[in-house]
Amino acid sequence: MGEVEVIHSWSAPRSLSTSLMYSFAQRDDIEVLDEPLYANHLRLTGVERPYRDELLAKMDSDGNKVVSDLIFGPGTKKYRYCKHMSKQRLPNLTDDLMKKGKHFILIRNPLHILPSFDKVVPLSFSELGLASLVSIYSELCEKGNPPPVIDAEDLQKDPQAVLQGLCEDLSIPFQSSMLKWEAGKKEYDGIWAPWWYKNVHKSTGFSTPNTYPPTFPFAFYELLEQTMPFYNMLKSKTRKNVNISPLRPSLSDPTLPVPANQKILVWVGDELVPRNLAKVHVLDSVVQGGDAVWEGIRIYDGKVFKLEEHLDRLFDSAKALAFVNVPSREAIKDAIFKTLISNGMFDNSHIRLTLTRGKKVTSGMSPAFNLHGCTLIVLAEWKPPVYDNSHGIKLITATTRRNSPNSIDSKIHHNNLINNILAKIEGNLANVEDAIMLDKDGFVSETNATNIFMVKKGEVLTPHADYCLPGITRATVMDLVVKENFVLHERRISLSEFHAADEVWTTGTMGELTPVLMIDGRIIGSGEVGPVTKKIQNVYKALASESGVLIPRNKDA
Repeated sequence: MGEVEVIHSWSAPRSLSTSLMYSFAQRDDIEVLDEPLYANHLRLTGVERPYRDELLAKMDSDGNKVVSDLIFGPGTKKYRYCKHMSKQRLPNLTDDLMKKGKHFILIRNPLHILPSFDKVVPLSFSELGLASLVSIYSELCEKGNPPPVIDAEDLQKDPQAVLQGLCEDLSIPFQSSMLKWEAGKKEYDGIWAPWWYKNVHKSTGFSTPNTYPPTFPFAFYELLEQTMPFYNMLKSKTRKNVNISPLRPSLSDPTLPVPANQKILVWVGDELVPRNLAKVHVLDSVVQGGDAVWEGIRIYDGKVFKLEEHLDRLFDSAKALAFVNVPSREAIKDAIFKTLISNGMFDNSHIRLTLTRGKKVTSGMSPAFNLHGCTLIVLAEWKPPVYDNSHGIKLITATTRRNSPNSIDSKIHHNNLINNILAKIEGNLANVEDAIMLDKDGFVSETNATNIFMVKKGEVLTPHADYCLPGITRATVMDLVVKENFVLHERRISLSEFHAADEVWTTGTMGELTPVLMIDGRIIGSGEVGPVTKKIQNVYKALASESGVLIPRNKDA
């Protein structure tokens, strides 16, 4: 007999926890304990079970004695596997239980638990134990020991991959013996096995899940709503390097352009929520048909640049699309300020402000189904200019033509951006930053994301905003061009004129003012950022730093 290293498995009922215990029991270096804290739980909570009296008579109900003498007592194997239900983590237990040993958490979607759970005990939120699992996860994280989390469905679909990953996380070698066991009762089964283990006694390994689920018992719908957030929180902590589902978008979380944006607060509807919880309803119009309007807004030196102009356009676009129950201007401003302040974003940041027509009562195109009012989204991110404004960018001309006002008026700043996206795809495939879009007559309109300007013999030209969005940055730059005593022409401009220009730049809130050094393989001017471009860049930067709506702060901030 000697000291053993304890592996704690924490789960909710009906989560394949017994199968996993059988799996670990097949190892040659481990002994298992089936819910050693069950008697302590029954004694202190007083809950009724068909086997309560027998269990209390045969198991030690002194939880702390069980922890010291049984769980952490000497053993004959290198490891001891302890299967625990999350609800058995009671306040009377010594802190050693969580401080010592290796811990992991096993979860299962309550959508799959609820249809069979009430066969032995009445169903309740506490019996499901998912909130307790979140508490255990948080407690272990606070102790500097975040536990691995595995999902029962993943375990069923690919037992070897999940078990190999779990063993790696627990720093123990994987043994292939963990994949199979003999059918029948086990000597280490708990007293409650006749009530709970009938199916697992028939098994010889992790069973493949049924292709289709049973019909959900909708009497438990409210309980499902209550428990799903806890499951989803833990699900987000599972390993991403096991390709279990063809619908899972990525094996691992991609690197963000700005890593600090991993932890931001986003305004959705009427509240701020963490990034990973920032979602709209599947019946929202922006999901159903891209039915929303939006603005891009920049933050400089504690001020929101051109806020009033952006809100003017937002409300104009919403009116053109006949939105109803639109939030007030002050309410939207309040949401913007609260989002920025909560994130500590007072400079070098960008807001994607979206107003959708709102949630529908049923799927369909008709705005008559929108009876909930609009949905407001304020997505603030740390975001430097998205283009290289010092050295310039390259453009190609897309085959995709810009929308005509005969079909969709680009003066409505709407979310249905398929026209722009198709052009952007062409730019991506050509390995350039963006793509120029022509109007129906072959004249330059804009790029897929920005307005465009050119300089020829010291005069500045930009296309009419007949087919393109009359951008707020575009209007600002046009004013600056005139103030700096350059001649400005707003007219139809052919593609060949841009090819032969002395200088070209693009404008937009996201990228500010960006030099263009090549279009369709033609070098623009000398191939360097031109003097007019530099001049307008500098005065634009000065304007942005000194103007805007001040972000309000509390007096004690």
